[in-house]
Amino acid sequence: MLEKLNVFLQKYIAILTPLSLIVGVFLESIGHHLLFLVSWLFAFMTFSGSLNMKFKDVKIFMKHPVLILFSILFLHLLMPLWAYFLSTVLFDDHLLTIGFVLAVALPTGVTSVIWINICKGNLPLGLSIILIDTLLSPIILPFILYIVSGEKIELDVASLILNLLWMIVLPTILGILVNELSKGALPQKIGKKLAPFSKLCLFAVILINSSAIAPYLKDINMHLFFVVLLVFLLAVSGYLFAYLIGRYLLKDGPQMATFVFTGGMRNIAVGVIVATTYFPGKVAMPVVFGMLFQQVLASVFSKMVNPLYKPDKSTV
Repeated sequence: MLEKLNVFLQKYIAILTPLSLIVGVFLESIGHHLLFLVSWLFAFMTFSGSLNMKFKDVKIFMKHPVLILFSILFLHLLMPLWAYFLSTVLFDDHLLTIGFVLAVALPTGVTSVIWINICKGNLPLGLSIILIDTLLSPIILPFILYIVSGEKIELDVASLILNLLWMIVLPTILGILVNELSKGALPQKIGKKLAPFSKLCLFAVILINSSAIAPYLKDINMHLFFVVLLVFLLAVSGYLFAYLIGRYLLKDGPQMATFVFTGGMRNIAVGVIVATTYFPGKVAMPVVFGMLFQQVLASVFSKMVNPLYKPDKSTV
């Protein structure tokens, strides 16, 4: 039963994600009363997603230090600069600029593992990038947001760091400890059972936080259209830049697949929580809309990645 539900949710995630957004907008009044659940839901998602990780994943840094460091620079320097440039050129709106930068400065998404597996990428390398980037997020993300916010927006950095520790770092460490102490037995036993609930939590987070941007979606106009268009452009460029770098610089099939999906995927759910908790509702618009394209683009780029290289037989 749970396995069938998980397969169904995974198959239709590209449809259910925007549907959750739409339902959340219409249930705006209810969403406001459920905001206290969001951090707990996300902490559960993080715990569930980290059950297959191990502390030794960090050791892979010693084998691929340049690629892992470049992945983090790509995620948190190159893409935020690109988003800042485009948003300031196209929009004279400081709140939207913060939103666009936040949307691409988020830690890489755990769901990138799914696509790395599908495209026969280097899974240990992918897990290492995800784990290191996740553990660094309470330092990197507040710093970026503090810089881009400037003096116009007062950002409670200490509260943001503590929130990220609670939602991301602590559940990740707990998930790894469960895996290590049970020697993989417990994750193998409960991992598949938790998977559908994790996806349902994702849809719930989107639905609840959509109430924050509901006032901006009730008036459909050209301004909103261009916001969505730029979100799409940034999402495409994230995958495309990673694809071009992987193809012409890495020249290694599994590493390329790993770089494409860790570079293109973002942990958007945490971005929505950060945007709605620490900024005015408009900041959440670019972040929330990013959910509409992420999985669909991953599917498109998987068809571009797969034919290029034969999978490497080595695991690392």
